[in-house]
Amino acid sequence: MSRPVVLGSTSKYRAELLGRLGLAFEQAAPDVDETPMPGETPEQIARRLALAKARAVAQKFPHAVVIGSDQVADLAGTPLGKPGTHERAVQQLRAMRGQTVVFQTALAVVCAETGFEQADLAAVKVVFRDLSDNEIEHYLRAEQPYDCAGSAKSEGLGIALLESIDNDDPTALVGLPLIRTCRLLRAAGVKLL
Repeated sequence: MSRPVVLGSTSKYRAELLGRLGLAFEQAAPDVDETPMPGETPEQIARRLALAKARAVAQKFPHAVVIGSDQVADLAGTPLGKPGTHERAVQQLRAMRGQTVVFQTALAVVCAETGFEQADLAAVKVVFRDLSDNEIEHYLRAEQPYDCAGSAKSEGLGIALLESIDNDDPTALVGLPLIRTCRLLRAAGVKLL
């Protein structure tokens, strides 16, 4: 039996990426508190939230295979999430200029009915250019990446902020590592090809 697929996210970026697989899917808001817990590392935050999102949506769609994902920027152990405001985005980008940042993109696939639950993590190492304040302002005004971890919208003008990207899953930096998504969907019984 072919199970429906639900993306436990309202992110247009993740929906666009998942759409590349040619799968029919629904989107549902996970309604999960994304506040980091005291002492959590960026990797732990991303993993916990990806699972929490998938589990929350799986409760509403118990027959479906649900995908949850979360991304946290890791600046020397300090987690940088979605800035939400222009001021916080400026602070994040100033802190990251000239630095190596690891974007921890976690993925979880859950099916409540079958008890299937697996998670994975794609770490993307990014080196930021030594950005001027004018470059930061220009970028923020053009992209308004206030809903992107670390204010880095690499699928747009944000690519100009970077010196290099090092990873093994090219879509991970945008927010949904498709190689890992395919692997977990196949393990959950979803036919892709």
